[in-house]
Amino acid sequence: MNQVIADGYQRVNKAKTGDNKANYNMIAFKSYASGSSGNLNTLSDGETSLMLDCGLPWKQVQKALSFKTSEYSAICLSHSHGDHSAGISEAAKAGQDIYLLPETREALGLSGHRIHEIDLLQQFRIGTFSVKAFPLKHDVPNCGFLFANSKGERAVYITDTPYCPYRFNNLQIIMIEANYSLPLLKDNTPSSELRQSILQDHMSLETLVGMLRANDLSKVEEIHLLHLSDNNSDADMFKRKVQEITGKPVYIGGNSG
Repeated sequence: MNQVIADGYQRVNKAKTGDNKANYNMIAFKSYASGSSGNLNTLSDGETSLMLDCGLPWKQVQKALSFKTSEYSAICLSHSHGDHSAGISEAAKAGQDIYLLPETREALGLSGHRIHEIDLLQQFRIGTFSVKAFPLKHDVPNCGFLFANSKGERAVYITDTPYCPYRFNNLQIIMIEANYSLPLLKDNTPSSELRQSILQDHMSLETLVGMLRANDLSKVEEIHLLHLSDNNSDADMFKRKVQEITGKPVYIGGNSG
């Protein structure tokens, strides 16, 4: 029997197109950069705006967000790798509140009153958002985030992991890694060591499709595919495949700039 954790997700067994603007007056996600060169995403419900990861130099983040970074209440940081955290130190100096795992804070050497350590599976609040971090497998401590606002709108953010061990209910937006497909990885990555590293630390299209089929998608309005590999993905094919199996609008990360 699956273990019910809380707030709509359950533990389960392991198992270049588009614009990222929402087309409805609800919770909205945008992806400004997505991939190994840097990740920068935002989530807003019109009252509270958040950055999800900050993997570009701070000056580039400011430019991407039209120099309106003061309008963002906080940054939720998944893990310490530079393509997700490159701008974090400067962001904190600029007055941004950072929410992250204790291990991530230690790895990045961060301190000060803007740094907020979070506990896995424990709910915390940022403005109008209730937030819960959940553990994800990677080669460093890593977490995903489940967001819910006061209107009951929900979104989930999952990146840099080979699989997600949870089911989610009543989501409006899914923001999730689709790094590679198995056939493309086999054809385009001759190094067996590199292939194994990718298999262990990133999510394939095939795993993503299985996860989506296992979840309740009845209220989903948008699916955003993140962190596509330059060599081992095909944005058009990935988008088409996920649209076919879900019947939902699908967007490719990194196209909101």
